[in-house]
Amino acid sequence: MDDFSIRRRDLLKAGAGFVGGGIVAGTLGLAKAGERKRVLRVAHLTDIHVQPELRAPEGMATCLRHVQASSDKPDLILSGGDHVMDCIRQPRDRTRVQWDLWKRISSEENSIPVRACLGNHDIWGWNKSKSGASGSEPDYGKKWASEVLGLDKPYYSFDQAGWHFIALDGVQPSEPEGAFYGGLDEEQMSWLASDLGRVAPSTPILIWSHIPIVSALAPLINSKAPKTQPIPIEAGHIHWDAVQILALLTKYPNVKACLSGHLHRIDHVELKGIHFYCNGAVSGAWWKGKNDGFDEGYAVINLYDDGTLDCKYTTYGWKAAVS
Repeated sequence: MDDFSIRRRDLLKAGAGFVGGGIVAGTLGLAKAGERKRVLRVAHLTDIHVQPELRAPEGMATCLRHVQASSDKPDLILSGGDHVMDCIRQPRDRTRVQWDLWKRISSEENSIPVRACLGNHDIWGWNKSKSGASGSEPDYGKKWASEVLGLDKPYYSFDQAGWHFIALDGVQPSEPEGAFYGGLDEEQMSWLASDLGRVAPSTPILIWSHIPIVSALAPLINSKAPKTQPIPIEAGHIHWDAVQILALLTKYPNVKACLSGHLHRIDHVELKGIHFYCNGAVSGAWWKGKNDGFDEGYAVINLYDDGTLDCKYTTYGWKAAVS
């Protein structure tokens, strides 16, 4: 997909809420104390990028221990993709090593149920020249990661504690070989419309995906263009079909929030009644310290019976081997 651009003055007019630093928090539809009851506590872990190097296995284990050590332990983990590192261009043996690490650490260090979506780093072999894949392998592309993560399809939905959850697959292949863009294919867009339509209006909905649907960060990452020129936004940094998805979501007032990762930074945008949280990265700068000043961490989301929620980003005390 070609990059698209947004002018600085248009970005300022948009009025997107950007929150930097280590903590981002927001509350939807604030209710008076005592008028609502929490029904589920969720940890959103994304961009772990586990690999043998840079003490990444130790970092992943440390994060999982931190999640579970809380006296108010989450009931569910939503995993936001990029579980492993760069499998699009890695040979089979290297990919196997990383997924074996993921499985071992998850088994040894975590007792909380996990629901996952796929990230671009989880997909095996799209860069055939570097991965050695032919494209005809039974585990090619998204199939390997889907099998490890227990997914029949890379997008799906489920109900829990009175809330409806939707996992989206927003990573699609592009040119040149091994490239990708953020978006939904036609089949998934149709499925999403159908899934939203069958949910009772009284049931609140939480959506999560790897690549942000809406984010203030995407144009700010590439902000070196002259002030008289458009700011380039990479096609892989945000959903190219954000306008179409937003038009669909806003038909349903019970869509409360969308979670994402991918950018290894933190922001919170409120748009047309929906809160979009980009929740940083467990790995920070791919296990090399903070990324652009944003700490390694994860988010904790409290979901309430009245359809409100709050989201807070927390660090877990990790010190990188290099920075």
